[in-house]
Amino acid sequence: MEYSKLISVTGLNGLFEMVGSKTDGAIVKSLDDKTTKFISSRVHNFSHLESIEVYTVRDNVNLVEVFQAMTKSKEALPSDKDAAAVKAYFQKVYPDMDFGRVYSSDMKKMIKWFAILKENNIDPILSEEPEASTEEEEA
Repeated sequence: MEYSKLISVTGLNGLFEMVGSKTDGAIVKSLDDKTTKFISSRVHNFSHLESIEVYTVRDNVNLVEVFQAMTKSKEALPSDKDAAAVKAYFQKVYPDMDFGRVYSSDMKKMIKWFAILKENNIDPILSEEPEASTEEEEA
């Protein structure tokens, strides 16, 4: 399973693998219970994990960078029920995060998603290189 096929669906917990798409929605497979179902785009919005960015004190970074920092960290994942512990975790693991603009609910979601990725042995890697490196190769 590739990171590039993973999506989040509004109103539904967990992460999903996009199996197929239709004009009025998508066929997705849940990473939690492995069930496949159709999700209507009239009721739900879809967000590819690759397109999600996180506010930092500098430029915004892709969610992949935060997940990679979490992978390298020796810190144990906190319970997503304790907002203070989650914030303290990210202050150690990714101190550049803009804690004024990243809500605690978003940080809790990152903890949950990271745990799901680990359970399913999915490496958070972008499918293509950023534009800047492509321009450097051409020069």
